[in-house]
Amino acid sequence: MFHPLSLFVGLRYVRSRNRGFFVSFISWVSMLGVCVGVTALITVLSVMNGFESEVRGRMLSLASHATIAAPPEKFRDWRQVAARVEQEKDIVGVAPFVETQAMIGRGLDLTAAQIRGVLPNEEEKVSEIGRFMKAGSLNDLTAGSQHIVLGAGLAWQLQARVGDELLVLIPQVSTAGVDEVFDIKPRVRTFTVSGIFEVALQEHDNVLGLVHFEDAAEFLGTDGAPTGLRLKFADIFAAPVRVPVVAKSLGEGFTSSDWSLDNASYFRAVRIEKTMMTIILMLIVAVAAFNIVAALVMVVNEKRTDVAILRTLGIKPSSVLTIFITQGVVIGWLGTLLGVVLGLLLALNAEVIVSTLERLLGLHVFDPDVFYVTAIRAEVQAGQVATIAITALLLTVLATLYPSWRAARTEPAEALRYE
Repeated sequence: MFHPLSLFVGLRYVRSRNRGFFVSFISWVSMLGVCVGVTALITVLSVMNGFESEVRGRMLSLASHATIAAPPEKFRDWRQVAARVEQEKDIVGVAPFVETQAMIGRGLDLTAAQIRGVLPNEEEKVSEIGRFMKAGSLNDLTAGSQHIVLGAGLAWQLQARVGDELLVLIPQVSTAGVDEVFDIKPRVRTFTVSGIFEVALQEHDNVLGLVHFEDAAEFLGTDGAPTGLRLKFADIFAAPVRVPVVAKSLGEGFTSSDWSLDNASYFRAVRIEKTMMTIILMLIVAVAAFNIVAALVMVVNEKRTDVAILRTLGIKPSSVLTIFITQGVVIGWLGTLLGVVLGLLLALNAEVIVSTLERLLGLHVFDPDVFYVTAIRAEVQAGQVATIAITALLLTVLATLYPSWRAARTEPAEALRYE
């Protein structure tokens, strides 16, 4: 015989075909509710993980993992500083940059832009600009060439193509003497468009222009000193921890920043969105848990006579409690198991499923004219799946406590009075 007895009876109640139709229906609805909730949570959060990773990858394709900045005098011998930084643990690439705000355009038709001076060979160590080039090449930026590579959005605003000449203006503040009023005279240079890149993020495509490091340094009058150094780490999540240590090791005057600080508002918004989605979808599981409560209450009422007989045979109230907890837990666990399996299947095949639906229905889930990320990419995180499953199981266990407690309080004499 199956032991212990309480588990045996509980499992028999789960498999019993003598229950009323409504009780069976509620039990099935409860199990399906848990299944749907877990499936939706795993699928939605996996897709959001993939979206976050995709956007983060695009952001860091040009933004680098971290930067170290300092006053110009600290970078007079920037190659020596870069060599020291490159020797640090986890750092796989270092590149200098010069950066400034500017106006760019033709004649009086100007628009705001961010001009960044880079060394093409060094830049490839810290960014993936090469794979986003739509026209031309980053290697076309040579010292003294006065060439510029534009983001696709900026090029569209300026109606500029490869070979076009553009004016770049930066403000220059000067005074004639101590008592003189400040005089702002812009520095002006003519640059020729030699390439266009498209990362599919506004902060890069709509405002950024790349020129050669030496052209930018001469234009800004920095005497060859960079604004700072851009760093690439073997693990991007090491950057927020390591870069302050690296900057401190260089001495006073050096400051650091990293991708998590530069894009803090965006990633905070994504975290809040994921938290809200988790709460909303977990309510589906909570509703299913309430259905388990309702189903077990009806089972307890239906099985009052059985419970009374078991009590007269000497079974303890704690064993009665276990009988009905077993029944509710089996319903919840089956729903959770099915939900995990279906959720993983949907998440791992999300891209195929969406592309198939788009082809069959003739529509675009992510219209390229509206969204930057035009394909669904799911990223399943084992820890997240485990948390969802455990939370669902705990909710179903909690849902069984009240009905089971009521069953354990059944008085045999009262239940058998009219039998």
